Amino acid sequence: MKILLIGANGQLGRSFIEDGNLAARGELVTASRDGQRFDGATIEIADLAMPESLPALLDRLHPDVIVNAAAYTAVDRAEQEESLATRVNGEAVGVLGRWAASHGALVAHYSTDYVFDGAANAPYPIDAPTAPLGAYGRSKLAGEQALRDSGAAHFIFRTAWVYAPHGNNFMRTMLRVGAERDELRVVADQIGAPTSTALIVAGTLAALDAWRAADTAQRDALIGTHHLVASGHTSWHGFAAAIFDEAHARGLLPRVPRVTAITTADYPTPARRPAWSVLDNTGFQQRFGYALPDWQAGLHGVLDALTRQAH
Repeated sequence: MKILLIGANGQLGRSFIEDGNLAARGELVTASRDGQRFDGATIEIADLAMPESLPALLDRLHPDVIVNAAAYTAVDRAEQEESLATRVNGEAVGVLGRWAASHGALVAHYSTDYVFDGAANAPYPIDAPTAPLGAYGRSKLAGEQALRDSGAAHFIFRTAWVYAPHGNNFMRTMLRVGAERDELRVVADQIGAPTSTALIVAGTLAALDAWRAADTAQRDALIGTHHLVASGHTSWHGFAAAIFDEAHARGLLPRVPRVTAITTADYPTPARRPAWSVLDNTGFQQRFGYALPDWQAGLHGVLDALTRQAH
């Protein structure tokens, strides 16, 4: 089985590579926008901002599985660059899907809590009505629809509040700023489930393994949209406080800064964020027999990894 991983330098793509277990499942080919990888390797070029370039790459590589970990993720900038965001997150995904449909390949793709408006007060089920608040959410929803319409066998994994030991994310920002300041102001009225890339990688592998082991009828029941997020929920304020407490306990921070709760209105941004980003992940756990633990377990794992790196 040949697997093409697109977006090798992103948070999730890098986690797939460093984890190593995707490569253990077949011949792994990695691709990035510029053909260079974070570890210095020269790899394939897959630029989702140029969807028309993708079929030639796919025809040459002929993957059995396409794992699309690439995306336009600049939520605020997307308000000014919606056409680019839609090209990367929407049109390119449709191109991948149409190629996969005509060649019998499987596409694993990642979407977001931003496809919902955040007005709920209970975890969003898979089939909840979508109503994105901004350009980024609209672009990701366009990708979901394009992949479904392509006719390809696919997994759409919606996730949220993603972080890793590498890349640009809330946890790494908090560790950096927390080492510099005695007090931080963090939004407390947005609620979600912080989800580590390690959990997304493990969940994706569980789904791929189930799909490979299934017969045709069983595969039809597995494919579709799933919520691949940690269990439980907290606010950004609660997440920050947990980061500082756990990092200090591991010696990653010399002290625990004070975290002051503020409202979304106190921290205006170009793009509106969903106030409620909790996704119901029970279907994923039942379908694939894979437990998705509470978000605190992922935080412990990532901080443990950072502690090992520091020593």
